Amino acid sequence: MEPFKKQTGIVTLLDLPNVDTDQIIPKQFLKRIERTGFGQFLFYDWRFIDGKKPNPDFEMNADRYRGATILATRANFGCGSSREHAPWALLDYGFRCLIAPSFADIFHNNCFKNGILPVKLSESQVETIFERVRKTPGYRLTVDLEKKKIVSDDGLDFTFELDEFRRHGLLGGLDDIGLTLQYENKILAYEANHREISPAPPGQTSI
Repeated sequence: MEPFKKQTGIVTLLDLPNVDTDQIIPKQFLKRIERTGFGQFLFYDWRFIDGKKPNPDFEMNADRYRGATILATRANFGCGSSREHAPWALLDYGFRCLIAPSFADIFHNNCFKNGILPVKLSESQVETIFERVRKTPGYRLTVDLEKKKIVSDDGLDFTFELDEFRRHGLLGGLDDIGLTLQYENKILAYEANHREISPAPPGQTSI
């Protein structure tokens, strides 16, 4: 998993509350066995007309948002089913940071496991970001995880809170397996000691 320390990028907007995971990545695309390749289907029913033509009424399709790596949206983002494909699709599309007043719990946890930083800000702070993004094409933010701050060239300066365990994992690029392997030496030492005090019975192989 790629570490997240500081991200500077174009911000795109999704001005809808209660966006569920079936809208983030529709169920017909869940047959893939890889974690990659889902970005092309992100917000599929909204981004495309008849599955082919880009929908000009979907704000994210505007040229001004091309190459965006930060998504600002509304409350309760990622609700619905617990499918991990949702953060896979967002990451594969190019998003490393999501900004919203709130996130669904399971989706929120899945983001950290896949290298995406979900930042919770107040409703008024999110509204300020929306206003500035719409006023300035190509609007950029810098999200600094080490300082837990969001800043911009036009003076925006927000501080956000984050559980220290989650912050540690993202800074180090550590998913659940990576976090466990931090204790590899202790695990191996325990196993070696266990074999000494509890040897396998005759005819069996010690684990």
